[in-house]
Formats: sequence, structure tokens, C-alpha cells
Amino acid sequence: MGLLLRILVTAALVMLIAYLLPGVKVDSFVQSIYVAIILGLLNLFIKPLIILFTLPVTILTLGLFLLVINAFIVLLCSNIVGGFHVESFWTALFFSIILSIFQSVVYKLTAAEDK
Repeated sequence: MGLLLRILVTAALVMLIAYLLPGVKVDSFVQSIYVAIILGLLNLFIKPLIILFTLPVTILTLGLFLLVINAFIVLLCSNIVGGFHVESFWTALFFSIILSIFQSVVYKLTAAEDK
């Protein structure tokens, strides 16, 4: 799947989750595209550094601390992108879990169609 299509799918999922999950607000689809781009960049550059620095805690919690890191990335994106607001840490945690599940399902379905 092309990068542009992945960004658009993620943006649509962000809009859907913002509609379903109280505590998450996105002003427009354009803002959700910005959210998708910024989340991708944060996951590409910042997340590996955080994982590296928190590796002992991640190992000690058997990987569950990665959920905390994902929530932190969502909160950081909320601070960067205007028009995207996440109320609390727990809302960010639920948002990141739901987004990951939805992305996995959608990408799996679209990959099955490519074969």
C-alpha cells in the first residue's frame, strides 16, 4: 500500500475514533491528515529513542510499557497539531490501542485484496 493511501486511511480512522471516543476532538479532515503525518513522524524518529531509554522498564513490564509510550506519542501529537485535542492520558491510551487495532484490520484487509 502506498504511503499516501496509508496516510489517508490513518486520517479517516482518526476521524472515526474522534467521533466514537469521548475526549478526542479533531476539527476537520485536514487536521486528521496532519495528525496522521505527525504520528507517523513521531513513531519514526522519537519513539525508537524513547524505547531505547526505557528498555529496562519495558523488559520488566514484559512490554506493557510500550502502551504508555504510545499514549505519550499521542499526547505529544496533540500538543503539536492544532485542532487535535486529547483530554487525558487514559484517553490517549485508549485512542492509541483502538487506532492500532483498526489500522491492523484495515491494512490486513487491503493487503488481502492486493494478492
